Amino acid sequence: QVQLVESGGGLVQAGGSLRLSCTASGSILGINRMGWYRQAPGKQRELVAVIISGGTTNCADSVKGRFTISRDNTKNTVSLQMNSLKAEDTAVYYCNAGVVAGPSFRDVEVWGQGTPVTVSS
Repeated sequence: QVQLVESGGGLVQAGGSLRLSCTASGSILGINRMGWYRQAPGKQRELVAVIISGGTTNCADSVKGRFTISRDNTKNTVSLQMNSLKAEDTAVYYCNAGVVAGPSFRDVEVWGQGTPVTVSS
């Protein structure tokens, strides 16, 4: 099976920075998409940023200009650099990937366990 493991969450003051990383492992034949979602208390899970095979990236308007998503294809790792953090960024951040899983070549949606980010003000 395919697994996503996140790291880098924690507590940071408003205006500070944090870098999240997510690594995919398992029977992976290809990765179509990797990205980040977040869910704040009492709110729906929302897309933060995504990177598509080929390098195209998309970010939510609420984080555009502050967050940057990148990927290391050789390591099946996606990172989210978060700058100028605000209290409203406080949430559990979940890594998400759309992969081609082996040996069946099935398209599979995979989620990480989540890493909490708390921004104090």
